[in-house]
Amino acid sequence: MKIIDRYVVKQFVQTIFFALLAFIAIFVIVDLMENLDDFLDQNVATPIIFQYYFYFIPEIIKLITPVAVLFAGLFTVGKMSNVNELTAIKACGVNLYRFMFPLVIVSFLISLFSIYFGGYVVPKADKAKLAIEINYLKKGNSFAGSNIFFQDTKNKIINISYYDETNLIAHRVSVQEFKKDDITKMKNRMDAQQLVFDSTKNMWIAKVGSFRSFGVLSDTLENFSQKEMPALHFKPNELAFKQQKPEQMNLSELRTLIIDKQKAGNDPTSAEIEYYSRYSYAMASLVVVLFGMPLSANKRKGGLALHFGINILITFIYLGLMKIIQAFGKNGALDPVLTAWLVNIFFLIGSLINLSRVKQ
Repeated sequence: MKIIDRYVVKQFVQTIFFALLAFIAIFVIVDLMENLDDFLDQNVATPIIFQYYFYFIPEIIKLITPVAVLFAGLFTVGKMSNVNELTAIKACGVNLYRFMFPLVIVSFLISLFSIYFGGYVVPKADKAKLAIEINYLKKGNSFAGSNIFFQDTKNKIINISYYDETNLIAHRVSVQEFKKDDITKMKNRMDAQQLVFDSTKNMWIAKVGSFRSFGVLSDTLENFSQKEMPALHFKPNELAFKQQKPEQMNLSELRTLIIDKQKAGNDPTSAEIEYYSRYSYAMASLVVVLFGMPLSANKRKGGLALHFGINILITFIYLGLMKIIQAFGKNGALDPVLTAWLVNIFFLIGSLINLSRVKQ
């Protein structure tokens, strides 16, 4: 069986590789056509465009790996069935479960790698891609609303529109301090165009803004070009963390975010769904291959076109169910763990049914 195992695994891995290349090319071409006007309008240099898509590729790989694995499983088993190789293997006394074993092992290893890849590599690449969008395409840098809003101390609230992690500069900043004995009354307010962190003094420097003090009988207004803010306690790394969306965080950061939200009494459901979905989607490669391979084990007319159609159908069903169930989970109708794993559970049950019905 070692020779047959090597042959089957080789066909399987090669098909996954070429499927990934094909899907990556399609995604990149479609995205390039969509963003071409933006690249031209902003005069983005060619090396930056290549860099942008270099950072975009990990997200594509994460998204389409289960699709590529499913396609490879359907194609490999279906092709061997159509040319009677699977029939010859069965005639030698090898049942379908033993035949599928090396493919399942490869899929399981791909799923384990996908946990690390989707949990750490993809978020890091997404941050670099976002930085290019902000600095070169002028996207994601709109100040129509505030991106960061948090409490620095019990009576001090910070409002920041955008934080430039590279240069340690916060843009469009508002610091509101309330009275300690009556937090419904504002003591003072500082508004500035920028808040720059001075690493030598270990403090924030506000630039181009105004400082208002609210007294009992009168208010005062101070306009400044530069003002030291030693009373601010937060640090640049905290801002960088707070600005990130859950989709841009790695698994460790997501876990920290969930704990912080729980301690603060905030709802951590969205972060929990994102956290557990990283694991469930990574294991989708194993689940879909278990579901799809028995469909191709019996010889059918249609060849590659049929298997490709089955692949597309299963993919749409999987992704569609995932989005629907996530919507219920984010509304609080389902437990976050169940929300993340429910689609995989459905497909795993379906794969067991398919395996029980297939001819040995």
